[in-house]
Amino acid sequence: MRLLLRRLLPLLFFVNALLPTPASGQAGDVHEAYDILRGLSGSTRTSFKKPSGILGHSVYYAKELFFLLFMNAPPQDDLLISNPQKKPGQPLQRAVKLLEGAAGNNDTDAIWLLAEMNFYGNFTHPRNYAEALRRYQQLAQLDGNSSAQHMVGFMYATGIGGAVKQDQAKAMLYHTFAAEAGDARSQMTMGYRHHIGIATPRNCEEAVYHYKKVADKAIAFQRSGPPGGHMMIKESYRYADELGGVYGEGASISSSGPNAKRGGATSDAHAAFDDILEYLDLMSRKGDLKATFSLGKLYYDGSRQLKRDLRAAKSHFLDVARAYWAKDGKIKNDPPPGTEKLASKAAGYLGRMFLRGEGIEPSYAIAATWFRRGISNGDALCQYSMGLMHLHGLGVPRDPLKAAEYFAPAADQDLASAQVQLGKLFLDQGDVRTATQYFELAARNGHIEAFYYLAELNNQGVGRERSCSVAAVYYKIVAEKAEGVFAAFADANAAYDAGDLETALVANMMAAEQGFEAGQSNVAYLLESAQPRFSEKLRAMLPFARRKASTLATDAALALVYWTRAAKQSNIDAMVKMGDYYLLGLGTSYPDQEKAAACYQAAAETMQSAQALWNLGWMHENGVGVEQDFHLAKRFYDQAYETNEEAYLPVQLSLWKLRARSWWNGVSGGKVKGIVEEPNEKKSRTITQWIADFLAADAAAAAYEDIDHEPDDWDDGSAGDMPGGDDGFYDEIDEGILESLVIIGLAAALAGLVYWRQQMQLRRRQALAAQDQAQAQAQAEGQGQGQGQNQAQDQGQIDAELDAVMAEAEELLREGQADEAGLFPEPGDPAWNDWVVGGIGH
Repeated sequence: MRLLLRRLLPLLFFVNALLPTPASGQAGDVHEAYDILRGLSGSTRTSFKKPSGILGHSVYYAKELFFLLFMNAPPQDDLLISNPQKKPGQPLQRAVKLLEGAAGNNDTDAIWLLAEMNFYGNFTHPRNYAEALRRYQQLAQLDGNSSAQHMVGFMYATGIGGAVKQDQAKAMLYHTFAAEAGDARSQMTMGYRHHIGIATPRNCEEAVYHYKKVADKAIAFQRSGPPGGHMMIKESYRYADELGGVYGEGASISSSGPNAKRGGATSDAHAAFDDILEYLDLMSRKGDLKATFSLGKLYYDGSRQLKRDLRAAKSHFLDVARAYWAKDGKIKNDPPPGTEKLASKAAGYLGRMFLRGEGIEPSYAIAATWFRRGISNGDALCQYSMGLMHLHGLGVPRDPLKAAEYFAPAADQDLASAQVQLGKLFLDQGDVRTATQYFELAARNGHIEAFYYLAELNNQGVGRERSCSVAAVYYKIVAEKAEGVFAAFADANAAYDAGDLETALVANMMAAEQGFEAGQSNVAYLLESAQPRFSEKLRAMLPFARRKASTLATDAALALVYWTRAAKQSNIDAMVKMGDYYLLGLGTSYPDQEKAAACYQAAAETMQSAQALWNLGWMHENGVGVEQDFHLAKRFYDQAYETNEEAYLPVQLSLWKLRARSWWNGVSGGKVKGIVEEPNEKKSRTITQWIADFLAADAAAAAYEDIDHEPDDWDDGSAGDMPGGDDGFYDEIDEGILESLVIIGLAAALAGLVYWRQQMQLRRRQALAAQDQAQAQAQAEGQGQGQGQNQAQDQGQIDAELDAVMAEAEELLREGQADEAGLFPEPGDPAWNDWVVGGIGH
């Protein structure tokens, strides 16, 4: 298919060259129209004011209840695109007339402006998807514009707004042409479709072909930034998670189980952001350096609630640094304990801002000064940054060997950017195995370059057997980490926060077609939220009920499509939603209880969804889609409670009813398998399990209490969230901590043996004293001598055994201490030059 298109493209360009070109006078009309449009602000957006405060929520829900009881209509936010549009004003009409005149003469700029205005509602122009499609098609046929081809493909794929009937074959055709012409969005779309198998058989090679092109562009963009590269800021969020998940607080994956400990968006752990900011500011004014540093981090990183303010960030970082260093760089007398750690972190950020020119004029000399101060206290960010300066010769002599000396301790502190740099140095020298280890370590923290190099190694089969499937997944991750370049999540989030649900829906739908799991979840969630609350039969019985609803917003079949795609990317709640749709027959020709049970079973096997487990219990209890079995029903109900303790009440109510039904089934001679009580045997924990539980609890406490632990600040700060997957790239126990615990255990055992030996010697002396007294009183002297010899022989054997045990314990302790050497050889060690192979020859 690609080969055929490559042969056709030159012919198409030749035909387009024969088409009439716009007259020069039309350019003046376009410029005049654009000048008029720039005077118009905003876009045509259907929005509603979100409730806030007790009074606002009371009024909002009172209105909802009134419509529900008396008007039988969906709420206002359900009508995403059905509200009547205002008539365009005179200036807009004038601009449109000029553009239409120019478009009639094949002016490509005029055609593009008209298409965008009708699709997005720019410049207060009413949305008209049918007219937008016509203009995009006109432009695509006129000169093969890849952006226009992408938009036509998108509209055929979704049938958005009823402008055209869904046609996946035509969608594939237009996306293929756009992808071959270099449109990154269509390349992602084609990669995702071949990867999953949408409207085409699954083809890993085609998926890799398209995803690699996007990944190359993403890495090129990342490296084109200031020293250290552009920040890959995460803007993709699931809107449902702000309300506790698609099933609400405590019933969804995002707010139950392990996620309940950190709290969802609606939990008490997430108070109003303004309140948190005010509290930190108050504590900072009182001299709390941790609060001051946290404020600096918040202003430096920015978030959905707080715009980035580099000037404020610099001010707070300086306050922390000056608490430890004077202006001349000397350490102040008697700084508070722990100040050096916070000051070193602040120095790392200050140096970074001067190195990258963030909010200030770049200065390599000042940056190096701050980095050296932080390095004196072992700060990883300062070590890595100084290594970066030596690697590229930024204000210091270029010295890859010295750069590696700085990267090594930073990588030892699990700084992903340093691990990537070391991996690249080893890869340059042909040490693929060591390089791969560093890339895998960095990938745990979500570093975009780490995933890119792993994708390249797997795709080319370097140092391992080629794996197309692994390469496709890694290329996909790289492409999606550059979401700020290839998707419009920032615009979608802004529209959603402002109540403009239609714009949010369209932007998320475009991202969903490109394969973003967050976009797919958001589209399905918005479509489901917009569905009418009454069945068609009930609405037919209520002639006074309002039926005005968007064809786009009420399409349950389309919502099921996006729930399914999100579920295929490991969204467990989406998988449960699929089961709900099949069970109720939403978006399908008829209810399919067996498919529903299969969806619930797949979600339940993850042991993370109490909702899926409870649903399976209900289905087994009632024989819906599965064989009726009260015993299995009880097992699933019990597992639902074990998975999420917040399910206690619904599980207990279900169990009471189930026990009553099982009892009646037994006394009435029913054929359903009843409840069989199982013995509740509590298993004792082994020492390995105890250590693992201890480490897990210690890690949880550290994550909750240690505000100084930050993800790699040279990347997106997302700590390695895999797209479409659960948190955690690897779940391995820290080997260093485990070795330390083993050594402590051996030392404790040795101390115990010493104490036991001393006690045995004391008892031996007491026994000998008693024996001497008994010998003095004995009448037979020979008998007493024989007993003394036997006692001496026994004691000699005990001493020999104790000496052997002590020698073995001391040997184990020495071996454990030898293993405590760091991951990297110390500078000056003969093995140092062999290890730092990546720094030689650059």
